[in-house]
Amino acid sequence: MIEATGLRKQYGDFTAVDGIDFAIEPGEAFGFLGPNGAGKSTTMRMIAATSTRSAGDLRVLGFDPETHGPEVRAQLGIVPQADQLDEELRVVDNLIVYGRYFGLPLDYVKRRSEELLEFAQLTEKRTARVDGLSGGMKRRLTIARGLINAPKAMLLDEPTTGLDPQARHVLWDRLFRLKEEGTTLVLTTHYMDEAEQLCDRLVVIDKGTIVAEGSPAALIREYSTREVLEVRFGSARNAQAAEAMAGIGQRIEVLPDRVLVYDHDGEAAMSAVHERGLSPITSLVRRSSLEDVFLRLTGRSLIE
Repeated sequence: MIEATGLRKQYGDFTAVDGIDFAIEPGEAFGFLGPNGAGKSTTMRMIAATSTRSAGDLRVLGFDPETHGPEVRAQLGIVPQADQLDEELRVVDNLIVYGRYFGLPLDYVKRRSEELLEFAQLTEKRTARVDGLSGGMKRRLTIARGLINAPKAMLLDEPTTGLDPQARHVLWDRLFRLKEEGTTLVLTTHYMDEAEQLCDRLVVIDKGTIVAEGSPAALIREYSTREVLEVRFGSARNAQAAEAMAGIGQRIEVLPDRVLVYDHDGEAAMSAVHERGLSPITSLVRRSSLEDVFLRLTGRSLIE
């Protein structure tokens, strides 16, 4: 569906994307996971044929997006970071007007709009003005609008940024339904739980380069342990406590606000901490996540 080899993008002396390789299969949910400024959105713009590449090869649906931009854009659905809805139009008119940009027949666009309003759980809001919708509703409308042309692939750039937890889960449900229907999803995110929930496969990208690739579960197995113990002793004492905890678990990471102990048995690690006479202010045993993978690979937290 989408394939890149040595893909590179430079802005003067700054390299935003530094020679990355990836391939996305039809029907796959593929993610670019990384912090802000890692090169995720730049990569998406090149795939969407709205930004040229500086070097490398890129094929989208069999086309070179630089020479066949209209053909590529006609078959993609786009969900940008920021909603670009027509705030003063009614909800249904946002879909109809957008569909006409593709040259689709009006009768088809009207039927398709009603189907998508139902899909996005916005039928009751069809005649409401967009500026009166909640943030979650606007994101669902943006996704519905991106589906108006029945795209072969959906590009979603940070689809749930700024949404509350309930709105995020509603949006995830809509995206799950698209996956079940066989739509190829390509998304960027810096939320590790979102990547684990939605992605069949992903690449971890940092400073314009890919540092790991695989399914979320495979990456966690390869780069982390089954469980993580988080303990807090206070910002001034964390480093000293970490020294006293040396040898507990398989690996220890000291962050500004907490100490992470990586082990297959977090409760056993917690017991070992107490046996050494240490009393953390707070403690938590959790399963490993992609945040831990990123920390292991880059030495810093995913969300900065």
